Amino acid sequence: MTSNYHETYNQWKSEPLRFWSDAAKQISWDKPWDKVLDEDGSVYGEWFSGATCNTCYNCLDRHVESGRKDQPAIIYDSPITGAKRTYTYGQLLQEVEALASVLTAKGITKGDRVIIYLPMIPQAVISMLACARIGAVHSVVFGGFAAAELATRINDASPKMIISASCGIEPGRVIKYKPLLDQAIELATAKPSTTIIVQRQQSICDLVEGRDFDYDQLVGEAISTNAKQPCVPVKATDPLYILYTSGTTGEPKGIIRDNGGHMVALKWSMHAIYGINPGEVWWAASDVGWVVGHSYIVYAPLLHGATSILFEGKPVGTPDAGTFWRIIEEHNVVALFTAPTAFRAIKQVDPKGEMLAKYNLSGLRTLFLAGERADPDTIQWAEKQLKVPVIDHWWQTETGWTIAGNPIGLGQLPVKYGSPTVAMPGYDVRILDDEGHRIATGDLGNIVVKLPLPPGCLPNLWNAEQRFRDAYLTEFPGYYQTSDAGYIDEDGYLYIMARTDDIINVAGHRLSTGAMEEVIAGHNDVAECAVIGVNDALKGQMPLGFLVINAGVNRELGEIEKEVVQLVRQKIGPVAAFKKAIPVKRLPKTRSGKILRATMQKIADCEDWKMPATIDDPDILDEITGYLKEHGMAGG
Repeated sequence: MTSNYHETYNQWKSEPLRFWSDAAKQISWDKPWDKVLDEDGSVYGEWFSGATCNTCYNCLDRHVESGRKDQPAIIYDSPITGAKRTYTYGQLLQEVEALASVLTAKGITKGDRVIIYLPMIPQAVISMLACARIGAVHSVVFGGFAAAELATRINDASPKMIISASCGIEPGRVIKYKPLLDQAIELATAKPSTTIIVQRQQSICDLVEGRDFDYDQLVGEAISTNAKQPCVPVKATDPLYILYTSGTTGEPKGIIRDNGGHMVALKWSMHAIYGINPGEVWWAASDVGWVVGHSYIVYAPLLHGATSILFEGKPVGTPDAGTFWRIIEEHNVVALFTAPTAFRAIKQVDPKGEMLAKYNLSGLRTLFLAGERADPDTIQWAEKQLKVPVIDHWWQTETGWTIAGNPIGLGQLPVKYGSPTVAMPGYDVRILDDEGHRIATGDLGNIVVKLPLPPGCLPNLWNAEQRFRDAYLTEFPGYYQTSDAGYIDEDGYLYIMARTDDIINVAGHRLSTGAMEEVIAGHNDVAECAVIGVNDALKGQMPLGFLVINAGVNRELGEIEKEVVQLVRQKIGPVAAFKKAIPVKRLPKTRSGKILRATMQKIADCEDWKMPATIDDPDILDEITGYLKEHGMAGG
């Protein structure tokens, strides 16, 4: 198939306002815009200023009105609890209207904030859409976040209400949310007046009289009385949600997402980038607490009229490394979007892909990877096992959708391993040196995006405009600073090599830890790896590798370490000064799968460090400290 990418990208570049105006015709508006882009609005411009709309209407009501009432909208599948439930568009609308009427009855109005602190259950999706329906601004906080971290978000957002659950369920353990919620409210200076609690049978909690209300009781009463709650028109530029980024230091940043531009970009992306048609089953194996969950579990699939999988489970251990394949077969999934770390976990447990033989995956067309750098070895393993295109793409919480990708709907471009391919329409991506000058093709530098950012990207931070300017716009005037480092090759393919913080300086040479990780991941015995830079009195910094070995490998670990060191020396050269690689059982990660390299580096350098709020398992950092001590490093 010939790709229309270059033609489409050039159309955008030559007439950007017309391009987005045409894309906006796929959305239902209460009132059309005065300007496609108001260059004087917000910090760098506002999209579709003057327009009014409602995101919930576009996700639900219009599909019910156009004949999709009985089509599945959300398929909930929880291998952890064994629960499964399918919501049609008509059923989901009924539940959302009921909860929206409850919120209204409890005094929530347009512009009020509602924090959603829930596990991966249908009520999380319903709560997001109910807020959108009445113009309230939701802020989803990952269920199980520590009380102090939840309290900082309560203080920043000042919510009138929190919707939570009695507990979350992880493999082998129940996490009681209610004590964390109660402690967070006690710690917070901003006090929500109301909490609504989903009681899960695995751990029923007590309710505080006058403040806490039972979700099922309130929503059940609303449904029994056939409660209706019309959609409230909001400005296209009004916030739909606040999503706090997971920083390891300092206060979290509240990313704002607007209503109008967000809908336009996500609706356009579902077919152009992912090749999904309305009515097809799509699965983003993420969590609603992260941006992928917001964009591609909830909003984009529903805006598009597709069916979205809501999965409460893990790639391995719920119950085994075949869970993903079972979901794909059972629910007729045509495309899967997940983090590379999920496939590394499957590969580590089932390196030969033996679990795949039990399932029929003939309906699967594409696998999309994002969230962590997708090393070529993981991509090639997935290609071999699944026999479908495996597409890496790159975006950020701040952008909300793809900066660089391989647009399946426009026609797939040739894959270059290690590259998420090319910039999407809306993004003029440049590589600059530290002084802000464009640098030569193939040279490593700062990845930036020429302003204005396209629809769907953050227009600002919540109550922190100066922080927005300082964090993203000041260092390179006229550009958005991604804080990623990389290069663009002669074909316009972008390579993301590391966060700028992960570029290490070895005896004056700027080296990418990502490039070293890519080489190490190519070793047959290595399931996944991480490279950090540690302080060195002579060379400034030296690279240090951590290796997770594939299941079933019985070789001497010292031999594997020697081979890895030799590989880096061969592929990158002696300049890398790569001399040490420590085999470890597992790597510390956030719940979204990002490896906590910065924290590992602080431990290795004996610097003060703070337990990351988003860490999946805090015990792993103790393990890393132990490994460092065993290898003659302080690790304290």
